[in-house]
Amino acid sequence: MDGWSGRRVILLFLLGCLGLAACSDGGTAGVTGQTGFVQGDPTVTMVAPDDREPAPDLSGTLVGGGGFSLTEERGDDIVVVNVWGSWCAPCRAEAETLETVYRDLRDEGVQFVGLNTRDTEAAALGFLRSFDVTYPNLDDTDAFLQLGFRNSLPSAAIPTTWVIDRQGRVAARALAGVTEERLRAMLEPVLAEGGPASDAGDGAEGGGTS
Repeated sequence: MDGWSGRRVILLFLLGCLGLAACSDGGTAGVTGQTGFVQGDPTVTMVAPDDREPAPDLSGTLVGGGGFSLTEERGDDIVVVNVWGSWCAPCRAEAETLETVYRDLRDEGVQFVGLNTRDTEAAALGFLRSFDVTYPNLDDTDAFLQLGFRNSLPSAAIPTTWVIDRQGRVAARALAGVTEERLRAMLEPVLAEGGPASDAGDGAEGGGTS
């Protein structure tokens, strides 16, 4: 099997798994019983600072055209990454919440990036216009960018939302649509942590429950 064929098999497998859990409205997915993971809300997993894994570089083509690289744009900001599709009812339900929290926190060093999956460009653009989404959204039709989280907190449902800390590590994940309360609860402990230059003592206090 050549390299491209192997990659295609992995992507098809991932898409199949996502299809089984598409538009999940909750459940008990998450990581419990593992060192460094704290689970309150059964759909949300928080990771203690010392146990976080690096987030992938999310780069590619934006919905509607143009290029984007999170590594180039992020700096030391916290990043919220959200997987969505226009066909997904929980994605539509949380869209205004995501935009509201983004506008409220962008001046505090919090960026948002969307990953649009299993959509046509026309449907995705219609979704973004309908909900007045102003943060960048990458085309991830084949779920390749989502696959980059497989070594930290993999996606197992649509929508999925991750929080990436200031050091570029995966700090939290929600496997369902987020309410404003739930999203802010995911962000608050990460916002309370120091930046990349902070010592381990400051960062260790950042892992909390949602």
